[in-house]
Amino acid sequence: MSSAPNFDELDLFVWEGKADILDRIARCMASFDVEVIRADGMPPPSQDRTAAMRPSVAIISVTVIDGGGLPQATELLQGMPVIWVAAASRERDSRTYPPEYLHVLPYDFTCAELRTMVAKLVRQLRARDVAPQPLDELVAHSEAMKSLLAEVNAFADCDHSVLVRGETGVGKERIAQQLHLGHQNYSKGAFVAVNCGAIPDGLFESLFFGHAKGSFTGAVHAHRGYFEQATGGTLFLDEIGDLPKYQQVKLLRVLEDGAVTRLGATSPIRVDFRLVAATNRNLREMVASGEFRADLFYRLAVIELHVPSLEERGEIDKIAIFKALLANVLGDQLEVLGETPHWLSDAVAETYFPGNVRQLRNLAERVGVIARQLHSWDQHLIQRAIALTRGTPAATGPGGGMGLGANAVGTSSAFDAAGGDQRKGWNGSERNRIIAALEINDWKRQDTAQHLGISRKVLWEKMRKYQILDGEPGIPEDA
Repeated sequence: MSSAPNFDELDLFVWEGKADILDRIARCMASFDVEVIRADGMPPPSQDRTAAMRPSVAIISVTVIDGGGLPQATELLQGMPVIWVAAASRERDSRTYPPEYLHVLPYDFTCAELRTMVAKLVRQLRARDVAPQPLDELVAHSEAMKSLLAEVNAFADCDHSVLVRGETGVGKERIAQQLHLGHQNYSKGAFVAVNCGAIPDGLFESLFFGHAKGSFTGAVHAHRGYFEQATGGTLFLDEIGDLPKYQQVKLLRVLEDGAVTRLGATSPIRVDFRLVAATNRNLREMVASGEFRADLFYRLAVIELHVPSLEERGEIDKIAIFKALLANVLGDQLEVLGETPHWLSDAVAETYFPGNVRQLRNLAERVGVIARQLHSWDQHLIQRAIALTRGTPAATGPGGGMGLGANAVGTSSAFDAAGGDQRKGWNGSERNRIIAALEINDWKRQDTAQHLGISRKVLWEKMRKYQILDGEPGIPEDA
């Protein structure tokens, strides 16, 4: 006999325009410790709200997507697993769903079907959460990074608060994770990460302090806030400099008292966590200008760590990180492609990355997509991707893009080299280039057309010719 699904502390984000579906989902999950975050129809809920609530699983009506809500949904979900609710009953639903709609419930779903599907996604999420994270940005050949990691190892097992400083994208959260993993006791608890810049004013108390059942409309279950969730573990407050002053006061009070009281409750609850905060701002200047509370700053900055930028770390670290990130993107295919060419390593070393490791990861993903689609280190196309990263013009085709303009057809040496046979090979190469450009631009046709130096109409005609479907390449007509 199978055990009941474990839905402890699960937040469901439900985007559905029909009240009966919303009510049915709430009823199906009512007997479990589940918080249902409802959003009725269009327009979509704010990204700040969904980011702050950090839901585990989304349930979205297909009718919302059919009504033009896909771009908003993609932006809101940020990789969150999705259960789609069909527009018709199982008997009447003749729609063929795209392959990315992996989990589709019929309009007349049963509670058992919903719970089974949610339980499956929750198991996948928890398996992913316990999997070790790659430490690509913690590659340390430079003295600056070696010094930082030595400090992390030295301070990881202390109980004091840590303030991690550094530019955007340097990997401050990874440093916080290393501090968490290195603590003898707190590493046994949860690592709770919160983006302080995405906390809507009206939700701060509920998110951080939690709420009692029935404390407000829609509070059908008691909810533990971030302070409680982090008890026994680490609370990581990213972008702490973005926290408004009235919220700073409440955070300071919890740090001093070691207790929280949920909204709608009267009894305080003891909390015990290790606090790690991060910022890309100068908190000392903010204290001097009155933007940040001095007493909170001194509570946070018992230990201060500075994460060096890529430029501070130097070319050796930059290349090593890029290769590690690229290896993660390509996987086994890297063995087929062979060693990263010297010209690519040199180009990475010479490029300035104001977005640091985050921007370097984006370039590695772009290069990985190109290499995977073309089965080669296509210098022409990869240099174009690097030029876009630099924000400078590159050697392009007559259309100003990647060499697919009308005058460039059949004349590009890069096409000929990759294509082999001039008649069929060139078409195959062009098709691969189009797919690579679509991948780089998240399958946004307008951006892809601009990238390629052709009009959107020409791009659409070429996609039809080569049977390139959105997100799923097909087979050319002349294959």
